[in-house]
Amino acid sequence: MRLENINLDCVDSAAAGTFWAEVLGAEIITREPTLWEARLRVGEFWMDLCFETVPEPGPDPREHRLHLDLAGGPDHAATVERLIAQGARPLDIGQGEVAWTVLADPEVRPFCVLEDGPEYQGSGPIAALPLDSTDPGRDVEFWQAMTGWERADHRVPALRHPSGQGPLLELCPEQGPKGALKNRMHLDVRPTDGQTQEELVEVAVRGGAEVITPTGRFPWTILMDPSGNEFCILAAA
Repeated sequence: MRLENINLDCVDSAAAGTFWAEVLGAEIITREPTLWEARLRVGEFWMDLCFETVPEPGPDPREHRLHLDLAGGPDHAATVERLIAQGARPLDIGQGEVAWTVLADPEVRPFCVLEDGPEYQGSGPIAALPLDSTDPGRDVEFWQAMTGWERADHRVPALRHPSGQGPLLELCPEQGPKGALKNRMHLDVRPTDGQTQEELVEVAVRGGAEVITPTGRFPWTILMDPSGNEFCILAAA
């Protein structure tokens, strides 16, 4: 299995895809009326960002349970200035005095710019994918089974691609319960090495996931992880 996509619900998939591809230096590989995709490569690691037009409203920016943490690089202030020049803007979600900078993309989707640190060496432009969890110790085991990623020595339970490249997947203690609205960002995983979609769904359910849309209605299966975060299991490659 592999963690293949970061899926972002968008009002305007073309505008969002253009912004994030430029910010991350990713290659746009799909341009369709309601779906843009950009491929991010870091050494042996690759991942696609999928920008899908979804008109339904999302949660308040303060309630996003998955977001992007960008690497600030050696000159954090210059990175923030560059991002604002590309279309981001400062965002106050009640973070107070913190060591990172909170910004919003053109669709008011929050993301952070981190201070440079050794734990993010080899990450590329996305340093981390923080995901809210009701039980990080439990959920890191769940997502390890879903992705095949390996445990990382980090301040919170975290995983990283076996190559040691690409972002950390961080399981962070949630600040509050998940609301009723669907997350505007979710992860997609794909079975590999002869495993079927149905078999990976069974692994997810045994690990505590709940099936929302069964296999067969779409080419993917929509589930919620043990903390209620939506994700998809794609058909086998």
